[in-house]
Amino acid sequence: MIHTIALDSSVLHSSYNRSYKPILTVNSGDTIQLKTLDIQWGYSASPQEERTIFTSREQEEKLAHPIIGPIAVSGAKPGMVLEVRTNKLVPGWYGRNWAGGAPAWQNDKLGITESDRLQVDWKLDAARMTGSCELGGKEFKVGLSPFLGLMAVAPKEEGSFPTKPPGYFGGNIDCKELVRGSSLFLPISVEGALFSLGDGHAVQGDGESSGTAIECPMDLVDITLIVHEDMQLTMPRAHTPAGWITFGFDQDLNEAAAGALAEMIAFMQKFYGISRTEATALSSVAVDLHVTQVVNGVKGVHAILPHGVLR
Repeated sequence: MIHTIALDSSVLHSSYNRSYKPILTVNSGDTIQLKTLDIQWGYSASPQEERTIFTSREQEEKLAHPIIGPIAVSGAKPGMVLEVRTNKLVPGWYGRNWAGGAPAWQNDKLGITESDRLQVDWKLDAARMTGSCELGGKEFKVGLSPFLGLMAVAPKEEGSFPTKPPGYFGGNIDCKELVRGSSLFLPISVEGALFSLGDGHAVQGDGESSGTAIECPMDLVDITLIVHEDMQLTMPRAHTPAGWITFGFDQDLNEAAAGALAEMIAFMQKFYGISRTEATALSSVAVDLHVTQVVNGVKGVHAILPHGVLR
């Protein structure tokens, strides 16, 4: 079955909480189609249309990411796994990213904390999958590779939690490999899974160095939610066009890398039927460690086992 969610403040929130009431209940295998807002809680369908500003139905004191949900999945129970299959992503006609002018460790290191805050306005062409901006009197163009920065199930702990740091439940992972054709697997902690999504990115470099990708609305997000009863995970995992991916999150980049690597080695042990030491040896030959992002409070590292690299 295909469900459609219309943009409205009644479906939006800006924090995680296992007690939030679902906006929709679907069956495993159902598809959902929707639009998402830009990072500043706005949406415009065309250059001729003024941006409409939305707000959160949960009335958080401080708004962070505008996310849609939660969506309950019938039969989803703690200990199971939710697969989020991304079928199609169509970015809107505009996007923005920012740099400098705000306290952040990378701005301090680069000496741009006290500079003026730079906003870069991008024109996006979803048909050609290109984006363009003007900086320093020059035009710059990039190819687009859209993905959702945030996909999460509800955490198991009581209370409300901010959207910025990712965790075992997913969230603001900001992994540029989660493009069309990818599946993100999330460990379920609560009845119904209570899935939320948002934070559209037109394109991003690994690291998300300035703190933002090209943040954009999505004119179409098409996903399928599938519950796996016989799969067990404690951290997110993904199957993408680039390969199998595991994740690590920590304030210490070394610990984040160790987490991603440990998850990948455990995956390789089971996948190939080999020992932990053997999987470690093969990982040093075949697995790539990427810095996902360094700007979300906890840093992220993802380990990629490319398709076909081991034969």
